[in-house]
Amino acid sequence: MATYILRRLLQTVGLLALLSVLLFALVNLAPGGPLAGQGQSRHIDPDKAELLKRQFGLDKPLPTQYLVWLVGNDWMQVDKDGDGTLDSYGTRHGILRGDFGFSFRTRQPVLTEIGQRLPNTIYLMTITMGVAVLIALPIGIISAIRQYSTFDITVTTFSFAGQAIPEFWLGLILILIFYAWLKNPFTGEPLLPPGGMTSTNSVGFDLGDRILHLILPVTTGALGWVAWYSRFLRSSMLEVIHQDYIRTARAKGLSNIKVMYKHALRNALIPLVTLLALDLPYIFGGAIFVEILFSWPGMGRLYYQAALDRDYPILLAVLIIGAGFIILSNLLADIVYAYLDPRIRFE
Repeated sequence: MATYILRRLLQTVGLLALLSVLLFALVNLAPGGPLAGQGQSRHIDPDKAELLKRQFGLDKPLPTQYLVWLVGNDWMQVDKDGDGTLDSYGTRHGILRGDFGFSFRTRQPVLTEIGQRLPNTIYLMTITMGVAVLIALPIGIISAIRQYSTFDITVTTFSFAGQAIPEFWLGLILILIFYAWLKNPFTGEPLLPPGGMTSTNSVGFDLGDRILHLILPVTTGALGWVAWYSRFLRSSMLEVIHQDYIRTARAKGLSNIKVMYKHALRNALIPLVTLLALDLPYIFGGAIFVEILFSWPGMGRLYYQAALDRDYPILLAVLIIGAGFIILSNLLADIVYAYLDPRIRFE
């Protein structure tokens, strides 16, 4: 197993290097360019545009820009004041040394921008995924055990609906119902807040206020996952419970609960691990529609704003870190496979 993990980690380095080239090229070859975002609210004259290009290093060939992004520019002279003359050595260290540059929009370090948003996204997405799994597991198990029952048919109907409903539409409907229509009968205030992490008048940490602000975004984000995970687990359980070793376990006199939860469920969870591993990067990247709709200050909203502003340093940082999360999540899934099923071993 240790050899397998080491080999996969080495493959990850090569894969990330290839991805960095592709992502950098795709982002920088997109129409408009970063100065288009700078000029959305005002016209920038050509002279100022050229000055900004020299200051940002955008006048350099694309391979040179990639090299600076990767290893920094503290080894080369740059034009800091944009007057067209190389006047001093650069100060960037490159992503290989943990320097993702500065945001074109806020002039703040990219890692500072991400550090301010990442905890909010982890907070929301961890709760959302946790709620989705806790609800989906019993639904999927019961649907498989009671196949074609009223419960199974009802759950199947709602699962298809849950997968078909777009997040942005569901979120708008929930805001309309619980904020605009339903009111607290005692105070006349809206039943639930329409967005944000806390109320503007809250002082310190208020658990009740935090929970109220979580209900709508968590419900919106979790519904699709509940529908998907429960249907997937149901199919996986149905495939497992008809295997010979399940019939053998029953023939030995084991109780139905022990057969289902000790033998069937453990093997049925293996395919579900793949889905969970592929969805883990959402904890970093966030749900763009949910965060925009509910004004949640997280990574999804940051990425959306960076795309609108052509803020390339933030876009590239989110994309490359997200790619790393996806690759490591797949490695984690392989390790969990070996734990769940002793027949799976990596030599």
